[in-house]
Order: sequence, then C-alpha cells, then structure tokens
Amino acid sequence: MDSTAALDDVLAKAPAAIDAAGTLDELGRVESGLLGKSSAIGEVRRSMGGLDPAERPIVGARLNEVTEQIQSLVEKRRAALEVEDEALLLAQDRIDVTLESYVLPDATTHVLQQTIDEIVDIFVGLGYRVADGPEAELAWYNFDALNTPPTHPSRLESDTVYLDYGDPADEVLLRTQTSPVQVRWMETHDPPVYVVVPGKVYRKETTDATHLPVFHQVEGLAVDESIRLSDLKGTLAHFSREFFGPKTEVRFRPHFFPFTEPSAELDVSCFDCDGGEPGCRVCGGAGWLEMLGCGMVDPAVLEAVGYDPDQLSGFAFGMGVERLAMVRYGINDIRHFVDNDLRFLGRFR
Repeated sequence: MDSTAALDDVLAKAPAAIDAAGTLDELGRVESGLLGKSSAIGEVRRSMGGLDPAERPIVGARLNEVTEQIQSLVEKRRAALEVEDEALLLAQDRIDVTLESYVLPDATTHVLQQTIDEIVDIFVGLGYRVADGPEAELAWYNFDALNTPPTHPSRLESDTVYLDYGDPADEVLLRTQTSPVQVRWMETHDPPVYVVVPGKVYRKETTDATHLPVFHQVEGLAVDESIRLSDLKGTLAHFSREFFGPKTEVRFRPHFFPFTEPSAELDVSCFDCDGGEPGCRVCGGAGWLEMLGCGMVDPAVLEAVGYDPDQLSGFAFGMGVERLAMVRYGINDIRHFVDNDLRFLGRFR
C-alpha cells in the first residue's frame, strides 16, 4: 500500500475510533495510536526522505491534511469529554444550600367551635333557628327583662364587667350570658319561637383550671302554646343522647334561676364508666355529670317582651361549651382551650 493510500485508510478509520473514546485518558491513547511515532502516520512521516522527489510534495501535502483533520476530530471530542467531566464533577460536589420549605398544615376548626357546631346542628335538626346578638349589652336585656332584680348578687361589679360608655343610667356591660339575645328575638318576632343562641359571654372570674373570664354558652328558647315541662325534658333527653351517645340517661334536679320557674339542673349518666365506677376519670365514681341549667320561662319574662303569659308558655336552657367539651374529651384544664398549644389543638384535627 503506497503512502497516500495508507493515509486515506487512517483517516477513514479515525472518526469511529475517536468517538468510541469515553474518557480523556482513552482519547489520549487513541490520539497516540493515530498520530504517534509508532502510528501509520508516523511511519509515513519517517518514510518521506526515501520518496521520489516528484512524489514527496504530494504525500507531504496529504500527510499534513490528514493530520490536521484527525487533530480537529480529537480536539472536538476532547472538548465534549471535558464538558461531561465538568458536569459530573459538579453533580458529585453539589451541596444544596437552600432551606427546606415549611409546609403549613391544613387549617382546622377549633375544638370549641366544633363543639358549638355539633350542639347547634342537633337543635337545628329539631327545627330551631340560630340567633345572634351584641356582646356589649344593656343591663335591661341582660338582667331586668330576665326577671333579675337590682339587688341580685350577679349585678355587682365584682361579678359583671361594666363599660364606661354613654349614659351611666343605661348600664352598658359585657353580657354575662347569651339570654339577652332571647329577649331581643322575642321583641322582634311573633310566637312561636324556637331559637338556639351560641356565643361568648364575660364574667369577672379568676383564671384557674375550671374558670375563664371569657367563655362560650349555647342557650335555647322555645315559646309556643301549651308547652309543658315534659317538652323540655324530652328535648334535652334527645340532645343528651345525640351528643353523648344513645345509652345516655338524664335526670333533673330542682334548682333556682330568676328567669325560669320551675328551674332545674340537668345531669347525664357517665358515658365513660356507665354507672359510677369507683375512680372513674370522668365522674369520679358519682355516676352522673352536671351538664346544664334549664326551666320553664317565668311569666314575668314573657310579659317584659309583650307576650301574653296566659296564652303562651315556654322553656329555656343554657349550657357551657367548655364544660361539655372538657367532659366529652377528658380535658382537665380549661386553660388548654386558650393556650394555643399546637400539641393540644392537633388532637382535634
């Protein structure tokens, strides 16, 4: 094979050999095999002195041309391999300096609002409507219209938060119960009345494991013709079984409230020990749990709103939301509801 043919053969095989090199070291060995002293091109270069003077320029020109083309292919492949090596090195040495984003948990309703919603849903299922009213109230609605005399201890400043607003004779205060909403509803609505009233109330209480100065009540009122005590008992028995469980029993103990006559406290049977087990975490072995106050609406309250007590009768009840939630979920400190401790709140997601 003459020199020119040998060069052409090397040039034909060079691209495949160069492309097959996967690393810079392999490419170096391929380059040496193609252009080094012991390569075919090296042999042609060494044989130039023995060529015919007329042939020497032709072979020399072809030698330079082939060498340049092979070198160009090698450099192109080297550049590609260097880019690959750099990318691999960067990937291996990569350090993520970004902070992991904090994903906020989905919002949920506070346990007290969950309890309010469940209580209200039970009474709405019985046909009651939901009523609302102002938290800053007049003493007439909070006390007078509810048959509470001026000498009653609950009207003292040691118990009630009075506001320095307007005419002092108006006695503006933060409501101590949601009962004023019942009075306002009856003033603006003709009977029959079936309403349930959830909301915040305020009292001058020292904060401890069972008392807060701001807490929640749900009160109810039914006024219609021929409403009897048995209607009150049946309604609250139904509520108790819906809220605490179908096996819940109820009992009524005589009590006194200025705005109801007769009045009673409602107890429910312990849903944890089912009958007074000694050392029960819920009832302490008593077997019964005091839940709410209730009674038949005093005729004086009906007269205060313009209703005829000879034609109408009714019953009312009121319950503390915190009390019901504490009993139901075994919470031993009312302050947990306002501490905003995520460990506590997370129990009720």
